[in-house]
Amino acid sequence: MPFKSLEIIEPILQSLLEEGYSTPTPIQAQAIPIVLEGTDLLGCAQTGTGKTAAFAIPILQLLSISQSFDRRKKIRSLILTPTRELAIQIGESFKNYGRHTKLSYTVIFGGVNQFAQTQVLQRGVDILVATPGRLLDLMNQGFISLKDIEIFVLDEADCMLDMGFIHDVKKVLAALPKKRQSLFFSATMPPEIVKLADTILKNPRKVEITPGQPTVDIIEQFIYFVDKGNKSALLMDVLSDQNIKSALVFTRTKHGADKVVKDLLRHNIKAEAIHGNKAQNARQRALANFKDQTTRVLVATDIAARGIDVDEMEFVINYELPNISETYVHRIGRTGRAGAKGTAFSFCDAEEKAFLKDIEKLIRKKIPVIDNHPFPLIDHNPVKVPKQQHQRPQRTNFARPKTESSGDRHRLVRNPR
Repeated sequence: MPFKSLEIIEPILQSLLEEGYSTPTPIQAQAIPIVLEGTDLLGCAQTGTGKTAAFAIPILQLLSISQSFDRRKKIRSLILTPTRELAIQIGESFKNYGRHTKLSYTVIFGGVNQFAQTQVLQRGVDILVATPGRLLDLMNQGFISLKDIEIFVLDEADCMLDMGFIHDVKKVLAALPKKRQSLFFSATMPPEIVKLADTILKNPRKVEITPGQPTVDIIEQFIYFVDKGNKSALLMDVLSDQNIKSALVFTRTKHGADKVVKDLLRHNIKAEAIHGNKAQNARQRALANFKDQTTRVLVATDIAARGIDVDEMEFVINYELPNISETYVHRIGRTGRAGAKGTAFSFCDAEEKAFLKDIEKLIRKKIPVIDNHPFPLIDHNPVKVPKQQHQRPQRTNFARPKTESSGDRHRLVRNPR
């Protein structure tokens, strides 16, 4: 089904053609007609499914059709998103899809001087993409009014909740006109998110994409069982493969990301970290360097990675498994986009086996194990010691699994799982 069948207007169709888009993704095919009807929408879709276009395209069309030519433009659509990287990415989408319309947009976020942002706002824009903190700040200063908003989008709602933005979101909602169209997107739908959606949406239609098969089939997934202390050495071993031109590496914490970068740099592997403690210009520079492959490895935390969209990125490495199963799906979804090849390697230590079990339950498949590596998991069943005992735990005397020599590498004979 081509985009034309969705009754998209010619200026936007032309832009989509120039961007190389011919056929809508499932969420675009289902969501665009609903939004064009003026109906509220509840969308649930994993990363990489094309949901930004699913709301950007119909918003551009609706605002174009009812476009006002007042000299002073009013903000007619607000897209609220949790991170600076996501805000910039969404802004680029509006720029690309709306280049042949007469609509204007801007992106505002914290971590940078506000002067350039307020200059654009004072000239007037039709579409505003914003992060919660900077939006409320500029509202309090009188630079932004939301009283003319016709279409409101809350994007990555579950991420908003994880980052503690729920109170900021409620403040923004209180400033919006009651008569509006609202679009709500979230990768997961825990009870708190469903409750929030109920306060925002009126008689919404729901679009849920591939709930039964959350991972992209084209992504090859592999597990390495490894002791926690050997993960750094294993990462260097994996990256010794020169076919891995670039890789996105995930850690659970900001400190962990910085530590991995230091280890990589010591081994002359160009790497940079991207996380919430980094200044905005540093994050944008790191992402730009990764996109043009000046930096071979980008190490990221889950929150910061929500805005990473790199074409033809083939390799994702989970240095640490996430403790939330759905997060694994979002991570590996950074590769294998738009039909491209994708490979996800995951390092699993003894304490992370429970996380792996939950992940495999979610994706409904066993992830193949790579056992021919030099750092097989030895302490695969550590002894549990009650917290009140302060002595060091006694290590169970497991015999080292038998190995067969293969040059400088080894093949694990017995699967330690």
